[in-house]
Amino acid sequence: MKQTALAVERDGNGGREVLLLVSLEADADAPRAPVAINLVLDRSASMRGAPLHAAIHAAQALVDRAGPRDYLGLMTFDAEPEQLLPVRAMDAAAKAQLLKALSKLESGEGTALFEAVERGADAVRRVLVPGARPQVLMLTDGEPSVGPTHVSDFKTLGARIVESGVSVHALGLGRHYLPNILEALTSPSGTGHGHVDGPEGLTPAMGSLAAELFGEVASEARVYVLPSGFAELRCRHQFPSRVEGDAMSASLGAVSRAYPRWVLFTGTLDAAEWSLGVTASYVEGSDTRRLPVQVTRVLPDTAQGRFVRAVSAELDMAEAEGAAWVALGRRNPAGVAEQALEKADHALAKLVRLNAPEVPPHRHLVRLADLRRIIERRAAHPNALVMRRAHAEVSRITLSRVGIIPPVAAQTPWKSED
Repeated sequence: MKQTALAVERDGNGGREVLLLVSLEADADAPRAPVAINLVLDRSASMRGAPLHAAIHAAQALVDRAGPRDYLGLMTFDAEPEQLLPVRAMDAAAKAQLLKALSKLESGEGTALFEAVERGADAVRRVLVPGARPQVLMLTDGEPSVGPTHVSDFKTLGARIVESGVSVHALGLGRHYLPNILEALTSPSGTGHGHVDGPEGLTPAMGSLAAELFGEVASEARVYVLPSGFAELRCRHQFPSRVEGDAMSASLGAVSRAYPRWVLFTGTLDAAEWSLGVTASYVEGSDTRRLPVQVTRVLPDTAQGRFVRAVSAELDMAEAEGAAWVALGRRNPAGVAEQALEKADHALAKLVRLNAPEVPPHRHLVRLADLRRIIERRAAHPNALVMRRAHAEVSRITLSRVGIIPPVAAQTPWKSED
């Protein structure tokens, strides 16, 4: 595991401040851990036809990827969840039975989302797989209609599941699921949720998620920061964080060969001399490792300094973008969306100027152009697919998860000229 910590001192709005970026990156040839996943698939009435067929095909591709050391189970839900197959080792016979069960799925009525995730987590937690982190992978295209329906209920459930040792991944399909609920379920796990426009995108989306899940090297990653000379310190990424004595810690979840983990801390100085002690811990195989991470101070205009500042600018942009979409969803009171878009544009322009290859700005251009177009046209009802796509991407940015970077367009401004 490669661990780095870069610190940049600069002028901030409240005086001198320090940006601390800690990175955990798995070695490309590090052996992966076995997986223990309970698949929780929505088979409500809205999944009838092409969506359910695509979900089955995507799930079958995930099963095909599993080896004999991996454990998979299958739960489906409509108005009531049903654990069709228990979480068990994927030998040839078990894989064949799971593939057959998937092929026979039919749609029902109702969406008991809360109970499905709750029971799915309970089922995978009861199976001990040495070296594997129990996980739930849930796919839904709709909002809950049976059982609890408030976002606060799902926040409580997401936190409780993580405390029990289980992580939650989620894919939202189409324009009717509630992104706030998926974010509430997945944020405590440090995963964020994914979005798929239509059935044709399910297989590639599941493939990208499978690369992450089947490339996991370490779990329960946590970063500890002990500051000296600071008035305050906070974690900028939306990882669960807490104060432990004189230190702050942030829980990063799993580290996969496909995805390095970043966590950014910002602090305001109250002394000329300052220091930061950084420690990283994680579980690798059956061993828990806790290692000091050397902090390297870098100047703001060096390549490493621009990298750290670019991560901060991207988080500023995502925060403002998220605020704009929330305002649009609430019919944009007092022009809040316009103000938030201006902040997002400013942050993206800064990202362009920094020109840090690790944080390419072009992956955000389409989303902000869509946002500007909707605001300028004062759409009474913003496009549901665009909103959910943006919400999912913002969620993953704030948890240092980003999707595949699209190619750079020939001449793509970050502001729409539409």
